[in-house]
Amino acid sequence: MSRTMAEVNKLLEKTAGLINKDTASPFQGKVRVGVDLGTADIQTIVLDANGNPLAGYMDWANVVRDGVVVDFFGASQIVREQVRRASEKLGITIEHVTTSFPPGTDSRISTNVIEAAGLEVADVIDEPSSVARLLQLDHAAVVDIGGGTTGTAIIEKGEVVCSRDDATGGRHITLTLAGHFGIPFEEAEEMKRATKDLALSRLASPVIAKMADIVRSHIADSKVPAIYLTGGSCALPGFLEAFAAEFPDIEVVLPSHPLYLTPLAIASYSSALQAKAARVG
Repeated sequence: MSRTMAEVNKLLEKTAGLINKDTASPFQGKVRVGVDLGTADIQTIVLDANGNPLAGYMDWANVVRDGVVVDFFGASQIVREQVRRASEKLGITIEHVTTSFPPGTDSRISTNVIEAAGLEVADVIDEPSSVARLLQLDHAAVVDIGGGTTGTAIIEKGEVVCSRDDATGGRHITLTLAGHFGIPFEEAEEMKRATKDLALSRLASPVIAKMADIVRSHIADSKVPAIYLTGGSCALPGFLEAFAAEFPDIEVVLPSHPLYLTPLAIASYSSALQAKAARVG
């Protein structure tokens, strides 16, 4: 049975409230730590052994491109600093973390970054499988709107049985906005992240329709009853409505903070016994 979205949304709300907050919160006990190396950002999420969020850090970064690390040193430095801040906040020494990789890529791309940051890899899992496990999905599709691609994983009996990824992602929405307003890409990206204006999703509707076409082709041979969205671009106001309109016979589910769903899922997957924390002093 799927975990209710209300339960997951509570975890996401708490995670969102912790992002980049350094207020000291001493913690005693074992933790689960997940590191997500995304195309547009890197995130580190720390949970207690029961899966409750304790700390979270995020940096916008262009160090990964479609599953390939294009700035290895930059990525490892960001991870090192995020884990340092989390350790200091909680009064612990984090030594083990779990990370993930896009389906169809070599997991060592991610694990090498973790090790270069001076950490040990507790677990590694592909991104859609982590989301499927967090949501306890039995039969559904997980759609990840990444920075450059739209990826779909078909879940059967709780396991990923098929995963496909095609070009068209959040960057393409940004490019559309930049072209329409005649502004630099970086300014358009900031606009996309901060906007509450439904008009932007209407401007981006051709891109969203293209994403839906990609997903439709991905799930053509699978009669999935529901699609679960993840990825920061899904938070664009109006995205859900535009995307769901393309699938009138399938439930489309958007979490409250899709930007944090995958990193939360990665941290949740980690075994509390493997992701250990040793008290400082």
